[in-house]
Formats: sequence, structure tokens, C-alpha cells
Amino acid sequence: MLQTVQLLNGETIAYRKRDGGSHTLLLIHGNMTSSKHWDVLVEALDAKYTIYAIDLRGFGGSSYHQPITAIKDFSDDVKLFVDTLALKHFDLIGWSTGGAVSMQFVTNYPGYCQRLILLASASTRGYPFYSDLGTGNQSSFKRASTYEEVLVDTSKTKTVQGFYDSKNAPGLKSIWDALIYTHHQPNSDHYDEYVEDMQTQRNLAEVYHALNMFNVSAVDNEVAKGTNDVQQMDIPILVLRGDRDLVITEQMNDETMIDLPKHAQFVSLKNCGHSPLIDDLQQLTLEIETFLQFGGKHNALTQ
Repeated sequence: MLQTVQLLNGETIAYRKRDGGSHTLLLIHGNMTSSKHWDVLVEALDAKYTIYAIDLRGFGGSSYHQPITAIKDFSDDVKLFVDTLALKHFDLIGWSTGGAVSMQFVTNYPGYCQRLILLASASTRGYPFYSDLGTGNQSSFKRASTYEEVLVDTSKTKTVQGFYDSKNAPGLKSIWDALIYTHHQPNSDHYDEYVEDMQTQRNLAEVYHALNMFNVSAVDNEVAKGTNDVQQMDIPILVLRGDRDLVITEQMNDETMIDLPKHAQFVSLKNCGHSPLIDDLQQLTLEIETFLQFGGKHNALTQ
């Protein structure tokens, strides 16, 4: 059941809570999703975890009064959320775009997150977005450097936004079948619920732009200077990526592992794509619980 909390910045954040023990876990979803898409993992995790899964601003049941311009806007909302609910110490899982939000939160607000899991996460150097700048000429593609350049792209922004605007569920499913659910799919009714939830998003282009400009590494990413904030992440970190992920490439994941502090650990999820929750929930749950149980001293056989 969705609950809501009013933030001091005027936004309302919706969230789902599963009661459990004293170990608090905060889940941050990715683009085209919301807290709804964590449902199978929330059900699978041990009862000792009290779990909060939030809807980011502009997704699900959350408000979207002030448009976001950067990933930091989301992470600042997370800070206001945990302060409002008096969550002082917790572990954090960020999936895809939620990984970028989580990294931004950890670097800006140390002391809250005890352990961080990046699941199929955007790179420390952002998620590159290439545009033809409205020319229709694919040979002219270059990395977008402004929000306006993101808007004029016809291959991604306009296509997906068009499916949203026309409530085209088959169109959205075609995207997810091509990029996300390439191996396994949710059952039909469950899939329909996910697609209905996808259409609650109100900030597609803004998220694309924010991801494109995100850069907590020490490396300039063509359009944004690296802040090197990533080196402040002195907590245990586990990076998980499916070996069949078509959204987060191996190169992006390699960037993240190069940029993160040396203590960060990587586990490749076997035969999984961008949604290990659907592809192999048991494998994903085992890796998460092993890491959390041993405080980051992770020795899983799959490494």
C-alpha cells in the first residue's frame, strides 16, 4: 500500500513500507519504473529487514511540482524523506537511474547509508545520451549537451514519450521486451500492472538530461566535468550487473569499477539482463543478503 509524506520543499513523496526487524533497507528505483517494480524483491527478502521503497519525484504516486534538472534534485529529496521519517542508519539499493541517485546521496550526505548496493546502475560518469540534433541524420549523432538537445532526439525521447502520451501499452512492452525482459518476463497480469505504472512518469526528458550530465568521477565525460565526489564513498559497496544487460553496457560498468574506491566489489549476475528481479530473483536475493549479512565482506562463489 502506498503511503505519502510531505517534504519541506513542497513535494509529496509516495512510498511503500514492509515492516520487519531493526535492519532498515531503502530502495531507489530507476527510470520508467517506481516503487511498484521492487515488489518481488521486497517479498523475497528476509523478514529481518524493514524496507522502504520510494517513488522518486515525478514517478508513481509522488508529486512533480518543481521539475528536476539534475540527479542531485532526486538525492536531495531522498535526504528530506529520510529526515522526515527519522531514518538515521540504513542500507541502500539503487537500481539503474536509482544507482546514480544513490551515489549522489552517499557523496553529499555521509553518515546515513551504511552499505550501498548498485544494481544495474548508471555509470559514475553518467548515462550518455546521443542526439541527431533534429537533423534526422544518424551520422551527425553526438552526445547531447543541453536539455533542448535531448528533447529534439527522435529515436528515444519522442518515441517513448509518444507511447506515454498515447497510453500505448503494447509500445511500452515492445521497448521492455527488446531491452529489459530479454530472457524472462513477468506473468501477463503482473506485466500489465508494471506497464500501467510506467505511465505515471512525468519527467522522461528531464531524467535523460540529468543522467547525461551526471558525473561523480574524476574524468570529464564530454559534456560534464567530473567532480570526483565518488572517492568520498568510504562505505562497503557492492556492484551487481547482469551479464546479459543491454541497458548498462560492460563498458559503463567497467567505468564505475575504475572510478569507485578500491574496496568496492563486483559480482556478475549469471544469465540476467537489466531486471535480475525477474530473470533470477533467487540469485539476486542471495547476493544482496550475503553482502548485507557480512557487512561488505563478500565472498560469494559467483565472483
